[in-house]
Amino acid sequence: MAANANYQFRGGWPRPQAPTGPYLGAPVPQNHAQVTQGKSKAIKVFSLTNYTFGTKDAMYEKDHSVQERFVRLRKEYEKFGMRRYVDGVLLVHEHKMVHVLLLQLGNTFFKLPGGELNEGEDEIEGLKRLLHECLGRPAATPEEWTVDEVVSNWWRPNFEPPLYPYIPAHSTKPKEHRQMFIVPLADKAMFNVPKNYKLVAAPLFELYDNSQGYGPVIANLPVALSRFNFLHF
Repeated sequence: MAANANYQFRGGWPRPQAPTGPYLGAPVPQNHAQVTQGKSKAIKVFSLTNYTFGTKDAMYEKDHSVQERFVRLRKEYEKFGMRRYVDGVLLVHEHKMVHVLLLQLGNTFFKLPGGELNEGEDEIEGLKRLLHECLGRPAATPEEWTVDEVVSNWWRPNFEPPLYPYIPAHSTKPKEHRQMFIVPLADKAMFNVPKNYKLVAAPLFELYDNSQGYGPVIANLPVALSRFNFLHF
């Protein structure tokens, strides 16, 4: 197993200019920290260099096309009802700038680690299972993962691609509910990445308002995460 074989640092497109003031993911000035103390939840974020990366067997999507995905969604909705989907938001920092760990398939498809819950499965326990399947070590167990609070919620009102961060007024029975959870990382860890994926670290400034590159859910993460106070270690 080769360490770091399936990891890529997505550094800087567009390349940032030298910051002239506070920006998302920057170290919090001391006076600002005093003002926000007690109002924003603190999240510990450790350096990317603290983590090592290996590979494991390939992990394949259940559907081979978007059309096939929605055919399956329709069939399963008739049998089980609304699909529940959970994602983990794993954060690191590089040069004191917060990055989100994403799984990349091919050149243009990015996703958060996570997936579909089984019927009746608890959200927290289900996400631990999915994280273990996506990035866990063979000797580890799902319980080694810690899942914190919900970052954002998204709903799919129809058997179609659009997702919304609210339930549209005309939709009484959403077809899918997606939840993003903060997943606090230990100060050191090893991730085993499926060999058909890359694990990339994308800075918040690259994700922000970049639906074309990452889709609306991931592009919204900088806004959803702005309510937290990041502590860099």
